[in-house]
Amino acid sequence: MKGVWHFSFTVADLDRSVAFYRDLLGFALVHRQVQDNDYTRRLVGYPDAVLRVAQLAVPGQPRGVSTHDLELVEYVRPKGVPRDPARHLPGAAHLALTVEDARAEHARLSAAGVRFVNPPEAITAGVNRGGYACYFLDPDEITLELVQPPFDRLAG
Repeated sequence: MKGVWHFSFTVADLDRSVAFYRDLLGFALVHRQVQDNDYTRRLVGYPDAVLRVAQLAVPGQPRGVSTHDLELVEYVRPKGVPRDPARHLPGAAHLALTVEDARAEHARLSAAGVRFVNPPEAITAGVNRGGYACYFLDPDEITLELVQPPFDRLAG
């Protein structure tokens, strides 16, 4: 392994998800495309696959070989049905995002209608002791996390 290319979520409505990640969370939209080709069908393992894809990046995050951090994929064909997004189920994933002030971000996103699992909780044990964290949900109920590292790690 040489690095991480990107993290990806399959979403029900690409436009809605792009608006959420770009407009509310501050990701930059890098590229959008429709993937309707033999390579994509072989890659995803569906002979009739057609995908809408958006690639997004965290502004200011150092770029490696890849141009983006997050890829959002909407399967136009075959159309999927939502799965149980419960965090405790095997296969569930979440994306943790670093913020300077978890309480301020919680207030801002809550005011915009974002659903939170919990308000920012003080981290009282482990390597992030002294920071704050909370879980929230994207439009497809994918779990996201705000993490405010301890002051000494934020300053570094």
